[in-house]
Parts: sequence; C-alpha cells; structure tokens
Amino acid sequence: MRPTAPLADRIDQGRGLVPADLVLKGGRVFDLVTGELVETDVAICGDTIVGVFGGYSGQREVDVSGRVLVAGFIDTHLHIESSLVTPFEFDRCVLPRGVTTAICDPHEIANVCGLDGIRYFLDASERTLMDIRVQLSSCVPSTHMETAGARLEAADLIPLMDHPRVIGLAEFMNFPGVLHKDAGCMAKLEAWQGRHIDGHAPLLRGNDLNGYIAAGIWTEHEATSAGEALEKLRKGMRVLIREGSVSKDLHALVSLLTERHAPYLCLCTDDRNPLDIGEHGHLDYMIRTAIALGAPPLAVYRAASLSAAEAFGLKDRGLIAPGKRADIVVIDTLEGCNASAVFAGGVEVTDAAFAARKTIEPVARHSVKAQRVEPHHFRCGGNRVETPVIGILPGKIITEHLTHEIAPTDGDKRPDLARDLLRIAVIERHGVNGNIATGFVKGFGLKRGAIASTVCHDHHNIAVVGADYADMALAANRLGEIEGGFVVVEGGRVLAELALPVAGLMSLEPFEVVRDGLVKLRAAAAGLGVVLEEPFLQLAFLALPVIPHLKITDYGMVDVDRFEVIP
Repeated sequence: MRPTAPLADRIDQGRGLVPADLVLKGGRVFDLVTGELVETDVAICGDTIVGVFGGYSGQREVDVSGRVLVAGFIDTHLHIESSLVTPFEFDRCVLPRGVTTAICDPHEIANVCGLDGIRYFLDASERTLMDIRVQLSSCVPSTHMETAGARLEAADLIPLMDHPRVIGLAEFMNFPGVLHKDAGCMAKLEAWQGRHIDGHAPLLRGNDLNGYIAAGIWTEHEATSAGEALEKLRKGMRVLIREGSVSKDLHALVSLLTERHAPYLCLCTDDRNPLDIGEHGHLDYMIRTAIALGAPPLAVYRAASLSAAEAFGLKDRGLIAPGKRADIVVIDTLEGCNASAVFAGGVEVTDAAFAARKTIEPVARHSVKAQRVEPHHFRCGGNRVETPVIGILPGKIITEHLTHEIAPTDGDKRPDLARDLLRIAVIERHGVNGNIATGFVKGFGLKRGAIASTVCHDHHNIAVVGADYADMALAANRLGEIEGGFVVVEGGRVLAELALPVAGLMSLEPFEVVRDGLVKLRAAAAGLGVVLEEPFLQLAFLALPVIPHLKITDYGMVDVDRFEVIP
C-alpha cells in the first residue's frame, strides 16, 4: 500500500506555505456538492488532495487547461476474473479509463481453489496502481445443487474479515437460504452483523425482500426493472446499476438516475470482458450512455464516485476536496467522459508506473481435472415428451423456463435445429465426482458444431452447447488440454480457442491479446450460426442456479423458482 504523506506536510501544503508535491493547473473541477464547474488549481501532497478552489504552486505542475477534472470512478461490484485477465492486467486495462477503485468479489476463483484464490487477490491488491478492495465470498458454492472445487464456511472467512483490503461480505446469492434460515447462511450473516454485507436477490419483492434486507444486507445489483429497483431503494438498499457484457440493466434503470435518487445509486459492471471494454469502455461507457439517455450529469457522476464511496464506507474518496485520496480523472467533457490523464492516489497513470509494480505468481494452475468424454455421454434419455428447455433472454442472465415436446428416438432426445433446441451439458471438472448432466437450451441459433467454456458460474465446471455430440466431446476434452478457457469446434476441428490457465478463468497474456482472441472466438461462433452478441458469458450464466428461472448444473436441470433439481 502507498504510504500517506506526513500530516504536517499536508497541512502546510494545503495552506500554501510551501509548494505542493503536485499541482494540476488550469482545469475546471466538477463540484459534486453544488454541480458547478469551477476553474481552480488542485494541489496534491503525496496521495492526498490538500488544496482546491484557489491558486497553488507545486514542485511539479501539470497543465490541464481546457479540461474537466472529476473524482475517480468506483466500480462497486465486479468479479475481476470475468475480465479474463489477472488483477494486474485488469489494472492496466481499466485504470486509464478512470476507474480508480474496484470493489471485487473473487468468488469465481474461490469456487475453484478456495481461500488460496482469495489470498491471491488480497496480495495482488496491495501491488496494483488502482485501489482494489476485496469482499469475502459468501456463497462458495452458490447452492447445494452444484459441485465446486471448494467450500467456504463462516469459520474459513472470519480470520480474513479484518484484513486491511477487505471491505465486507460479498454478494449473498443464496437468498432462499437466507429466507429459510439455512444454518451455514445464518453463521455468515451473524458474523458480519454491523459490517457491510452485499446483496444478490433478483426479482425478490414484498415481505420476502423485507426479510432479506432485515438480515443486514445493505447493497444490491440485481434489479432489472425500475419498479424492482425503486422498491429496493425505498426499503433502504443502495442499488448498484449494472451494465456488464451480458447483464445490461442501465437502459431499464436510467429513469431513476436523478439528482434526487443519485445519493443512493451506484454503478457497477459485475462481469465485463476486455473485448467490450475495448470496443465500448467500462464505467466511462456507463457514464456516457446514461447522460446520452437524459440523466443529469451531476446525478451520473455522483453515482460513479461520491455515492459509491458513501455506500461502502470509503470516506476518504469520492470528491475532489482537501483530505480526500488523490483519485482524479482528467476528461474532455462531462458528456464525452474521455480520459486524457488519470491520477490514482496521487500517482499519474503511465506505462512507466505500471511497469514499476511488483507482481506475484498466479495460483490454481492445472485445475481442469475432468474425465475425458465421448459422444455417447451427451445423449439425453427419458420417456416424457414434455421437456424443460432453458430459454435465453439476450442481455439478461434471467432465463425462461420453457417446455417443448421432444420425442425420444432410439432412447435419445436429439437436438432439433429447426426449432433451435440445442443440447447443453455440464461436466464436473474439479476431480470430485465426474458428474455429467444434459438438457436443452433455446436461443443460441447454432446450426452446427459446438462451443464450450470453463467459465461457468459459479462452480466453473465445463459447460458445452452443441448440435453434434462428437464436436461437443472434442470441445470439452480440448478444454482439459489447454487448462481451461473457451473453444469453438466444427466437424472435428478446433476453429478458435482462448486458454485461461489461471483456475480455468484468467489468461496470463496481456489484455490486448485476450481481446483479440475474443474477436476470433466471437467470429467463429457466429460462423456456426450463433446469434448472441456475447455467447460465452451468456453460456456461463446458464449454469448459475440462483438466477431465475431455469438453469443447469452438473446435478441436472434446476428449477430456480422451486430451488430444486428437476427429477
């Protein structure tokens, strides 16, 4: 962690008695208290802002004339693993866009390797330029209806709760477990009473929502409609507006992003990959989009920084004001939000600053331990013609619970490409039990071949969708050979792949290499007929049994509304 400047120096430099360490001169500060744009110098001592709304001299002076200065952006909920790169590459990817603080939940890697994964993020967070804060993963695994590589109970997490990088207990996804007072859930909630507990309660309303909030849960990012978000706001929750690579809720919630509501709203990305970041942006994209949709700039920038800091108890940031951490983004205009310079804790973000960081060795290598599969493993038996089918809703992780008539032939319910009814399978890959479950999904549009992934929320087993059993087997087996990742297969050939050898979730390559690999994967999938903009992350969420309405895990098809595996 970067040391704070001596108290005496901060006072003297703030008073102007001695030159400040750094002065940004000639820009206009966007004051999040009054909404005014004020031309002023900004004086910085070490990692702390010490002077605004006046003139200063500095040992180093940077001319930002004609530019707007805003407080650094805070992503209030994300899984860095879903960026498909290490925390160090994530730092290099999004910090230049103005994201100076990220509040992460490392439950993706924790589901693969347990506490070793959380400790990896804690250690990395002490070495990145951006300030990464860690929430301790509350649901590993997310439910009892899946096989993960680890299980974390309250006793495992409590020794880490006072770590200086830990900010609270991460998203409590098992909301049925909360409402029914499951013993494991209760132990975690009891241990964190009075501390920050993040929520995860899609479509939860009415008295059940009251009971969930009464458990001490303060923030939540799963609202997908204005009505749902407003109910959560009225009941005291801070709502985190999400815009990820699959879950895109900004358009549905932007009507709430007003100056009245902004103190209780924050922004988050949850899961956003380097391709989307490269093509569109990160929180900067959300800011630009919200303003273009009519949200007042003051409301948007408050949600992006000050409101986020207040919601998570980060009293040392969120404003360009004396005593606050020197997280400052220099942009062209409020509407454009294009960063020309970024200061994180008083350090200018440059290639040299990134190169000076000390990195650490990754963990969870060689984590894909699945048995080799053959085409016959993907047969789907059963005599009932009525068959549950997962219905994809593009841009959402909520799915439909459809029913289609699929008659078995020679003991197998086969894919029906004319109706876009494809085989989906989940293969346990942690070396625990060798489970394989199969079912049907509608919405990919795939006409031939198969796609497969070890990014499979949250248990991160192998998920594969295909029109051909032999290609599905090839895709799944190839993932074992490359230590996990994404694969596209057709006619017995691998068309495109991206290796993710860190826990089967993250690449060891620079984010630019990952971004280019995703372009090839997306093109290869489209060549098979896939119509989804982000097929791999969409596939990953089909295995998460805490998101309504129908999902699949290695246990089988899961009716999320009933919270049970379908017999």
